[in-house]
Amino acid sequence: MVTRRLGRTGFAARPIGFGAFKLGRNQKAKYPAAYALPDDAEAARLLHGVLDLGVNWIDTAPAYGLSEERIGAALAGRRGEFFLSTKAGETFTDGVSRYDFSATALRASLESSLRRLRTDAVDALLLHSDGRDVEFGGAAEAQETLAALKREGKTRAIGLSAKTVEGARAALAWADLLMLEYHPAETACEGVLAEALRRDVGILVKKGLGAGSLAAATALPWILRNPAVGCVVVGTLDLAHLRADLALADAAAPAARLDR
Repeated sequence: MVTRRLGRTGFAARPIGFGAFKLGRNQKAKYPAAYALPDDAEAARLLHGVLDLGVNWIDTAPAYGLSEERIGAALAGRRGEFFLSTKAGETFTDGVSRYDFSATALRASLESSLRRLRTDAVDALLLHSDGRDVEFGGAAEAQETLAALKREGKTRAIGLSAKTVEGARAALAWADLLMLEYHPAETACEGVLAEALRRDVGILVKKGLGAGSLAAATALPWILRNPAVGCVVVGTLDLAHLRADLALADAAAPAARLDR
């Protein structure tokens, strides 16, 4: 089974991870086509199918509606089979995102996530950017809070889900992991990727298919040619699509970053 290192975290992830946005939210989504949310039974079948395919990274967030709750309900009994990342700093209620990166808010966010996810700890906790990456990502309070949560064993790794190149670059000084957009139509972060590789910071790629606008057969091999990339997180409600993406990724994975 092909896996790829995620920097110094010690995680060995399949090259394709599962992004659980569509599992719980369809309001103000950035996908080109509208979609209906699955019901609870459909969500559970999907999540078990994801693990049965061998995917071992699931990414979620409090701002993803029912996503965390559904992951916890379906997969609490299989928690040892996958890495789990969630985020803190953003909530989404009544169709509106709200952001708070204070120590109190970040701690409360993670505690609520752990209850919904039915787990004692997550594998990665990422600040959920509102675009002010440099401002809050460089804030001592946010960094110190995440570092303390890591020391307390509530998360194994910390980092930033970035929206700007500048914010991602600044976070290299303290993050174990970065999540950023990268694909053939979005290459601005390549310098950050090169520096992340030098510093052994893990890279999760989000929106690798351009929120559904890029062909997987073209985009995935292109992304995975970069040795800094550890995992491309793909959001889908179709297991056949995920299976095809995983086959493409396994075939394209460069030897420089493989752990078998």
